[in-house]
Amino acid sequence: MARHDTVIKAEQALHDQVNLLPRRQIITAMAAISVTLLINFIDQNGIAVTLPTIAKDLNGQDTISWAGTSSLLANTAFQMLYGRLSDIFGRKTVFSAAICLLALADLLCGLSQNPTMFYVFRGVAGIGGGGIANLSMIIVSDIVTLEQRGQYQGILGSMIGLGNMVGPFLAAALAHQTSWRVFFYMLAPLGGVTCTVTYFFLPSKPPTASFKESIGKVDWIGSLLSSIAIIFLLIPVSGGGAYFSWDSPMVISMLTIGGLSIFLFLAWEWKYAKLPMMPLDIYNNHIVVVMLVQNFLFGAVYQSYLYYVPLYLQNAHRFSIMRSALITLPLVVLQMVFSILSGQYITRQKRYLEVIVFGFSMWTLGSGLALMLDRHTKPAIIMIPLIFNGIGVGCIFQPTLVALQAHTPKRRRAVIISNRNLFRSAGGATGLAVSAAVLQARLRATLPSSYSYLASSTYALPEAAKNVPAVLDAYMAGSRAVFILQLPLIGLCLLGTVFIRDRGLEPPGDSLEEPPAVVVILTNSEIEDSMLVEVVSPFFVACAIDSSMSDLVIGESYNIYVTSGVGVAECLKYAMV
Repeated sequence: MARHDTVIKAEQALHDQVNLLPRRQIITAMAAISVTLLINFIDQNGIAVTLPTIAKDLNGQDTISWAGTSSLLANTAFQMLYGRLSDIFGRKTVFSAAICLLALADLLCGLSQNPTMFYVFRGVAGIGGGGIANLSMIIVSDIVTLEQRGQYQGILGSMIGLGNMVGPFLAAALAHQTSWRVFFYMLAPLGGVTCTVTYFFLPSKPPTASFKESIGKVDWIGSLLSSIAIIFLLIPVSGGGAYFSWDSPMVISMLTIGGLSIFLFLAWEWKYAKLPMMPLDIYNNHIVVVMLVQNFLFGAVYQSYLYYVPLYLQNAHRFSIMRSALITLPLVVLQMVFSILSGQYITRQKRYLEVIVFGFSMWTLGSGLALMLDRHTKPAIIMIPLIFNGIGVGCIFQPTLVALQAHTPKRRRAVIISNRNLFRSAGGATGLAVSAAVLQARLRATLPSSYSYLASSTYALPEAAKNVPAVLDAYMAGSRAVFILQLPLIGLCLLGTVFIRDRGLEPPGDSLEEPPAVVVILTNSEIEDSMLVEVVSPFFVACAIDSSMSDLVIGESYNIYVTSGVGVAECLKYAMV
């Protein structure tokens, strides 16, 4: 209990970044955040349809899956750190740094001359992109109430869907008309402009601590241990059986180091970290545990869909990049539409469970229908499972985030968002790696012996093999194996909703009994009087010209300190409106 209270006090000592804005300022801030998030997801998902082209150009057909894996690895490794960095250094500072990092990475991706350079810079892009996705959600949680959050998080979800829709078309068009490099050359300056806009238009509460004090608050050891664990576990998982043998000394060593690092990280966070990135007491709530596991599972399914549905269309059906992007349009359009609709429902009804159950039901149905696809399925029929999947994704991504925040104290809104994104990103990296292994294993089992070498080239199908029915059948069998893998994962997510309880949109309070303090300074005199006041109506505390103004919230208790002999009753007389 002493350790628990120490962590809570350390969290409460951080400068409060809640900054509830009037509607006009919310619109301005949301516009800046939304455009940034849109660019981020254009970058993340536009690349999927151009991977076969990039693989041919850089001569990386055998390793091109690392373009996605490296980005997800880096994204995952930095997720937890972003939450605490924003708590310590301020949201806008960390957000701006992430945008600049993504812009630089895109420029370097366009300049890459070999596969290794490209994979490294995609990793850098993953670090920046992860920060943008994380901070977008955290900033929204600062500027609007939890009751409004469903509506505004739904807008962010629609930007993710719009990015998923625009990205493939834009990348495909540029790759077809000019070069895939132009796609990255275009995104780099857009990122620079966006960084400038967000810096001037986003609200900010800068930290009161000095830079040296802030540096000392960062959980550097926890960050190092978690990064080692993630990288050393996901690299062998991503390449084991495909790029190196499972029983090779490298794989065994990396898995051993990764497993040990997880143990050391958890021990450090539990016993020693002054301001832990992953406070382990969040797992005392079984509903939070269930939802985090769901995020891991649907992250695996979603990321796999983004990469392997276009490959199914291009390799098994021989469709062009542009036609593949057109066929996948229902998935991203409906994700965008239902993200907005689900957010509106949650804001108005103040409930989220039925949205989540409906979303997982639609997603499970769509995943089941995908098993009916074959090499001769008409494009209109291919769209049917994508329609159900799009509805499901739109009802899951942001509503699960709102639900997690409803089950978590306010002081941990940044922590729960970053940990949720960690689980989703880790699931995405794992799902992408396992799907690649499943596809390659199926190709090895079904390809004709004269084409067995293609099992290592899951992305780019050589021209000479595109008219060989046996090769196309093998790629269809591999794609179906990936679809089969996804069904039980999303089915488990649906089953997990049985353990979730809808507690409305009021987050639990802190375990320490002392309410947050609002200090009203009238003069430089010492505090002479104090009392506990239950707020029953929204009002501003403003008792004198030189007083500080604090926006209080209905239903919460505050310590109001009054100086210079002015009574509490007189203070409230000025305050009540």
